[in-house]
Amino acid sequence: MNITQVTPFSKGLQEKIDLLSKRREAIKLGSVSFASPLLLAPMSNICAFPFRLLMEELGCGGTVSELISCHGINYGNEKTIRMLGIHPDEKHIGIQLFGEDAESMAKAAKVALESKPKFIDINMGCPVRKVVTKGSGSALMKDTSKLGHFFGTIKKAIDVPLTIKIRTGWDDDTINAKEIIHIAKEEGVEFVAIHGRTRTQQYKGQANWELLEELASDSPLPIIGNGDLHSASLVKKRMSSSECDAFMLARGPLRDPFIFLESYIQAGETISFTPSDYWEITQRLFEYNQMYTDRERTLLVMMRKHMVWFAAGLSNAANFRNMIFKCPDLSDSMKIAEDYFLSLDTARKQINPDEAFMTSGHG
Repeated sequence: MNITQVTPFSKGLQEKIDLLSKRREAIKLGSVSFASPLLLAPMSNICAFPFRLLMEELGCGGTVSELISCHGINYGNEKTIRMLGIHPDEKHIGIQLFGEDAESMAKAAKVALESKPKFIDINMGCPVRKVVTKGSGSALMKDTSKLGHFFGTIKKAIDVPLTIKIRTGWDDDTINAKEIIHIAKEEGVEFVAIHGRTRTQQYKGQANWELLEELASDSPLPIIGNGDLHSASLVKKRMSSSECDAFMLARGPLRDPFIFLESYIQAGETISFTPSDYWEITQRLFEYNQMYTDRERTLLVMMRKHMVWFAAGLSNAANFRNMIFKCPDLSDSMKIAEDYFLSLDTARKQINPDEAFMTSGHG
């Protein structure tokens, strides 16, 4: 990891970040502290340190790495080991592991500790077939009789808090999140994040917040609610009335990276983030990605998706998307993005939080 200085944000953007960040209240979930109750959910191929660190700078209270294979760690796979990287400026970061075997998970967790995460998280929510068919991810929820040993073995191997991320159940006939929470409590797990869908739902339909509230109100452990928090207005509503102790945002920050800050804008205020602000954070993300890899093709792929997501809801976003994906050159792509965002002046985003977005994955 090549750590270098980054270009400071402009005075105007930094002042907005500082103002809204001061309104956050730090929380503790078990023994784990966060800068606010709004956390970034783990997302595959997204939550490497460049995006995590940018989100922390933009008001996120804490982050979790993308799911990382315990077997890849134990085999010493170079790509997998690279995924364990944590930037020195990350303050509230946990590493999420997935696997089906308790001893293999414990062994990998010890390796993950070398990166100095604040906690180790077990992925019990991924619904993707290639993960589930091997017995990990959501498949761990199918046989709760094995979970006590599974949690306990991993817990004994580490000296940082252990946490889990689950779904409400495997399917509508096996809603067993409550049982799993109680097993986790007995084995010393610190908190539980729950995606409000079953495994068979994947990412379709609506997250069951009624059930999440019910689970949170009766839980012996802190509960993080996750699912469909795609706009600042929805986040504000949940924060004002929820039984959940904290919230995880996944797809929302991809299109609105300022959502963690906007959730603290008060009624009647005219604070907003402009297209030029989006260009500034695009530059910052590019600089962090340059620390992460020096492969131009990889940088292009990483930047493309984020620039297109950042543009969602702005004028002529479809045309911009077409231009970006047709451009084979990294520097030309960055120039296209600069020209696009700076041409929009003070235009405001218009995103429909109910429209389908990345229904194949990511919270």
